[in-house]
Amino acid sequence: MNSVVVAGSINMDVVTTADRHPKIGETVAGRKVLFLPGGKGANQAIAASRLGAPTTLIGCIGRDAFGGDLRSFLAATKIDLTFLRETADAGTGTAIITVAGGDNVIVVVPGANADVNADDVAAPPLAAGDIAVSQFEIPQPAIKAFFERARAAHATTILNPAPALPCDREFLNLADILILNETELGFFAGTNIGPADDPATIIAAARSLRSDSDQIICVTLGARGFIALTRGEAHIEPGRAITAVDTTGAGDCFVGAVAAQLAQGSSIREALHYANVAASICAQRLGAAPSMPSVDEIAAYL
Repeated sequence: MNSVVVAGSINMDVVTTADRHPKIGETVAGRKVLFLPGGKGANQAIAASRLGAPTTLIGCIGRDAFGGDLRSFLAATKIDLTFLRETADAGTGTAIITVAGGDNVIVVVPGANADVNADDVAAPPLAAGDIAVSQFEIPQPAIKAFFERARAAHATTILNPAPALPCDREFLNLADILILNETELGFFAGTNIGPADDPATIIAAARSLRSDSDQIICVTLGARGFIALTRGEAHIEPGRAITAVDTTGAGDCFVGAVAAQLAQGSSIREALHYANVAASICAQRLGAAPSMPSVDEIAAYL
């Protein structure tokens, strides 16, 4: 079996729940506050590890209480933390999340995540067939160095360009597989994409991003499932009927599940279908990292 190597962010999520989101300038009463492990890098690594793939996480945390708690949580999920660096120069990354009616609003303070650099991604071993995963919550120069190493080693690269930030088109071309949501697709394609847009519009926007015919682009659509371009053909799969509790980690669950399945030898179509089920399970629970499903849970649904 090949390995999943994730270079990404590690946050402590401070989650508050309420009946509704406040309007600008308004105060609403919350129901509870929770401190939960998160960060897109950690979420995706946890998802991959829980779904059976040997997983390594590259990142940076502060030398503080949040950092210690996160290290303990990640170690308990059997993730290789050899390349997790601690720094006294910045606090551990933090996300302030309000959840209401199954939807969320998030403010992220990068902290130590902004210190991840090319040296951090230079040491972890990468081999042919491994899956290298990253997102946009760490500096782009580090991601670029990581993907260039992965390409040289003949590993498969998966980029989740979230949050959407300006970058060169050549940067996106380093991704063998690009996984993004409809808002991020609109940002990079230079157009507005929303829930009212039909599949043809989404497919056309995705095609405009492709670097070559081999690049796979998957657009996640939340409750509506996903649309993927694989080998030049569009593949549409609807979402599963669920009652969403918290969608914070669903997109990261999708990415981690795809990576885990590819590392275990599944085809891209099989991996995307599996990830669609995994994300639907994740969205039915509160929190990001703690809501990632297990192999047995997905097997029961399948």
